[in-house]
Amino acid sequence: MDFENKLLNQAVNVKDKINDILRVGDIDLINNAHQLVSYVMNNKQEELKAFAKQEGIAWATHSLTLSFKLEWIQAIRRTLWYFIEQYDELNPKSSSEFFQMEKKVNNQIDQFLNTFFIDYSTYKDSLLTAQRDLVENLSVPIIPITSNICILPLIGSVDSFRTSILEEKVLTEVGRLHIQTLIIDLSGIADMETEVIDHLLKTINGTSMMGCRTVITGLRKDVVRKMIHLGLSFDKDTKTFGTLQHALNTYLIS
Repeated sequence: MDFENKLLNQAVNVKDKINDILRVGDIDLINNAHQLVSYVMNNKQEELKAFAKQEGIAWATHSLTLSFKLEWIQAIRRTLWYFIEQYDELNPKSSSEFFQMEKKVNNQIDQFLNTFFIDYSTYKDSLLTAQRDLVENLSVPIIPITSNICILPLIGSVDSFRTSILEEKVLTEVGRLHIQTLIIDLSGIADMETEVIDHLLKTINGTSMMGCRTVITGLRKDVVRKMIHLGLSFDKDTKTFGTLQHALNTYLIS
């Protein structure tokens, strides 16, 4: 609790936005601060990198303000150093030990920021390209985020013609890229016709036959209601998450 209070005092402009960011992006800034500090203090560099990637994609997906993120991370840095210095007064270290710790902690936080901004920019650019291509030719954008995990963000309307394109593109890319996990984000789709839902389910079954696990995120209530009334459901191997953030947290960090 002392850590949280100190952190909130440091993050002057962000603290009033915490609930908004949680509501819009399903991003819990307080919990994420604890997670970041844990990775840094325990020198878990791979987990820290995966966490930064997850955060970058989540902030890009929901177009959250980058200045808030930067202020929040710098507030975490200042707060962490406040408590490290308090601890050092009780358990003094030599100058060389303290400087080594300073270098390690600051380097890891800087690495988190670098990875975050790279993945934010990369994913944001991919989304913008996908939206532009959607207007031009109903593109189906498959965006790699690791060597074997890809995201397919569906945006706008999906009709029978586009689902045919989707089927062809998905099956082709699963085979070409050897995708092991395909996250299909439907948060940008308000509704789908019955035949579109049925076609999507068949495409998902097709990816399963090719050894690819499909994860569905962001299903809207109207689509779910329609599936219930039609007696349609995903197969037992298809995982569903309420938000893309939940899926990323599971498949990037676990």
